[in-house]
Amino acid sequence: MAGPVEGAFMEIRQDDPAAPHVADLLAHHLRELQDVMAEYAFALDASGLSAPSVTFWTAWDDETLAGFGALKQLSPSHGEVKSMRASPAARGKGVGRAILAHIVAEARKRGYERLSLETGTATLHAPAISLYRSAGFVSCGAFSNYQPSAHNQFFMLDLGVQADDPVR
Repeated sequence: MAGPVEGAFMEIRQDDPAAPHVADLLAHHLRELQDVMAEYAFALDASGLSAPSVTFWTAWDDETLAGFGALKQLSPSHGEVKSMRASPAARGKGVGRAILAHIVAEARKRGYERLSLETGTATLHAPAISLYRSAGFVSCGAFSNYQPSAHNQFFMLDLGVQADDPVR
């Protein structure tokens, strides 16, 4: 799936989270979350993103890595958005929206009824939270093995609702 990134053409590719071209952005992502959330940072490292239940994609602006995101299967009808990140240079250019749209489309294709996500509450998470809400995600309780805290919050998208899908 491809979409615009400030007038350019973006490509979303299934990829290897352990690939050298992902390493710096993934390390930045994990370090930033750890600095802000400490033990409440649940982002997956390359080995976690390589699990059989996880599909990982990268977003490209020509030959430049613009971001990444993943979809984890929790059950045959339930998926989880994991580790969405735009590169610092690509923030505000629609990369997150394109990756999220790709993940939602894949979840629908797989027949998931629900898509969930966990994210932080720090100021750094505000753009992502705004994106999720604009895509139709609503607040919900903890899911899977997550424990609620002052440092995290939970969202879900009912995939049975497809009218005027705002992610696209």
